[in-house]
Amino acid sequence: MNLRIASSPHEEFALSSTVKGQRIFLDARILASILHIPHSGMYIFEYKKWSEVESFHPNHILSILYPNDPNIHPNMALSTNKLSVDHRFLHHLIVHQILPTGGGYAKLSRMQAFLMWCIISKVEFCYPLLMLHTMVRAFTQKKSVLPFGSILTKIFQHHEVRLEGEIRTKLKKEDTYNKSTLNRMGWKKQGGIWTYCPKRDQGQRVE
Repeated sequence: MNLRIASSPHEEFALSSTVKGQRIFLDARILASILHIPHSGMYIFEYKKWSEVESFHPNHILSILYPNDPNIHPNMALSTNKLSVDHRFLHHLIVHQILPTGGGYAKLSRMQAFLMWCIISKVEFCYPLLMLHTMVRAFTQKKSVLPFGSILTKIFQHHEVRLEGEIRTKLKKEDTYNKSTLNRMGWKKQGGIWTYCPKRDQGQRVE
């Protein structure tokens, strides 16, 4: 895979590769067209520090995620066992689908928290560009998962890559979100209320 980074304001971040002799080229516009999603909106790609956006402050999302914590601050440790069922579900969706980087679900990264703020606050975000950067990050790391594996077929078909002889892989149960997803995460509905009932390998919820 070759990475081409914009050298002028008129060029876009893009990826190129060759699969079975067929050249593949992806930028945000092409990827958005393949997936039928928008490619407009803001874009930030930070993993270790808080995103610097004019209308955003870390305390904005922290006060939403941890409403019962009077001591929130940008340098606090972010854990998911303090989240409500809605926010934990959203975090699971981000880790598994929107920003798949591998690892567990116990901790909340600053980039994940920022994406949660965008979704909750209905701030438009350029998701195709985030996908491209996530692919590059996975490619350059020694230990990494394959991100967005479930959409590779669409990308190959768009670029007319011949897929004869390839073995089909069904979507995993984790790729479908429903009541069972919450049950696997340790949440059970008791008396009409979602209650966190973790297994031994799942952390206790902190109030």
